[in-house]
Amino acid sequence: MIRASLWAMVLLIAGALTFLYVDMSNRGAAADGAYGTPFTLVDQNGKTFSSKELAGKPYALFFGYTHCPDVCPTTLFELASRRQKIETRGGEFGIVFISIDPERDTPAILKDYVNAVDPHIIALTGKSADIAKVAKGWGAYYRKQGTGEDYLMDHTATTFLIDAKGDLAGTLAYGEDPKAVTGKLDKLAGV
Repeated sequence: MIRASLWAMVLLIAGALTFLYVDMSNRGAAADGAYGTPFTLVDQNGKTFSSKELAGKPYALFFGYTHCPDVCPTTLFELASRRQKIETRGGEFGIVFISIDPERDTPAILKDYVNAVDPHIIALTGKSADIAKVAKGWGAYYRKQGTGEDYLMDHTATTFLIDAKGDLAGTLAYGEDPKAVTGKLDKLAGV
C-alpha cells in the first residue's frame, strides 16, 4: 500500500511538472530566457517596431488603450514622471505602451495620446491577432465590454519591468505603494 502511494505521488509530481513546462512554453517565452513574446507591431509614427529594438535597454511595458478612463492615463503619467526624475539622477528606462484596442487606436491617435504625456513613450498597435498573441505571451488579459463607439476594455493593469538583459525584473500593480514603485524603478534604471 505504501509503495503504491509513493508511486502515485511520483506520477502526480511528474504530471504537475509537465503541466508547468507546457504552460510556460505556451506563454511564448523567448528561447533565450527573456520574458514575454517577441513581437513586431506598428509604432505611433506608422513604422514597424520590433521588440529586438528594446534589446539591451530596461523598460516598463504596459497594455492599455487610449479611451481608458482612468488606469491607463494614470499609469502612463506616473511612469513618465518617474522616468524624468530618474533621468536627472543618471538613470534611464523606456516606456512601452501596447494598445489592446487596435480598432480605435491608430498610429495617429496613439501619437497624439502619448505626446500629451511624454513623447519618449513608444506606443504600439497592430492587427487584432498580433495584439492577442503578444498579450497572451506576456500573460496580459483584455476583453471588450459593451458595444457602440463608447465601449470599454477590461484589461490587466500590471506594468511589466524588463531589465537590460530582457529578463522580468518585477511588476508594478496599479495603485501600488509609491515608495515601492520608486524602489523598483530605481533598481530597473540602475540608480
